[in-house]
Amino acid sequence: MWGIIATWRMAAEGIEKAARILENDGISGDAIETAIKEVEDFPYYKSVGYGGLPNEEMEVELDAAYMDGTTFDIGAVAAIKDFANPISIARRLSKEAVNNLLVGEGAEKFAHKEGFERKNMLSDRAKIHYKNRVKDVQELEIKPYSGHDTVGMVCLDSHGDMTAATSTSGLFMKKKGRVGDSPISGSGFYVDSTAGGASATGLGEDLMKGCISYEIVRLMKEGKHPQEACDIAVSKLDQELTKRRGKAGDISLVAMNNKGEWGVATNIEGFSFAVATQTQKPIVYVTKREHGKCVHQEASSEWLENYMSTRMAPLIEK
Repeated sequence: MWGIIATWRMAAEGIEKAARILENDGISGDAIETAIKEVEDFPYYKSVGYGGLPNEEMEVELDAAYMDGTTFDIGAVAAIKDFANPISIARRLSKEAVNNLLVGEGAEKFAHKEGFERKNMLSDRAKIHYKNRVKDVQELEIKPYSGHDTVGMVCLDSHGDMTAATSTSGLFMKKKGRVGDSPISGSGFYVDSTAGGASATGLGEDLMKGCISYEIVRLMKEGKHPQEACDIAVSKLDQELTKRRGKAGDISLVAMNNKGEWGVATNIEGFSFAVATQTQKPIVYVTKREHGKCVHQEASSEWLENYMSTRMAPLIEK
């Protein structure tokens, strides 16, 4: 049995490429890296890779992580600039015995020495988004932060090996050097091939308060179905944050166990995800919460068309 699941509609094309690798007996690591690179390279997705939204100094700082659920190898980079595919750098770091999480200049020096592609990751489109947001903040007195749509994935191959991975440009207009949950093991991602894996998207500052990816894997280890594990963990963290702090940020998780069964939970409206398994063609779903549980519905062709047209619409500087 094989399968792969990912946060957001933006992962759909990557999931399709990964499915072709997996159905040809390919390994989980190759499939998940290929899928995430597809998202990183597409300039119209403004929360991952090239075209990602910049920090408050108009610099694109990227975070990414990779974990092997069989060996427990982990690699991650944070606040890295000017490299095309941070997920590939993270995977390479997972092969090191030490120095597995590198940040900023240290991550960039490692990537340069290893021959990874240098690239200016600030696109013209992202510059327009930035300038418009600065103007909106000044004129409308809105909060500058917006957008934290991490691409996170969990993958199972036919050999029984599992991986989890993430990639993001983080909060729009974040402070220079800000790091969220995405490259942090147990929060943004976690996977154990003996049970399953989970990956998160949302407000990193709140996701880290619950170590929620690890919590979902722990629940799956106890025998919970991925859907039940996600529902329990997301509801619990949402309620706990609301009780202690008065509110909870966006929290969305995808999970898959080592049987290829999957689950998704969120505390927001309109969360989308993509999934493919040996018995299920690649499908995009939209999910919503009803009475503490999440209900998934296949995205309509109209929804899918609107998603892409909205993201690829021409931008005009205000």
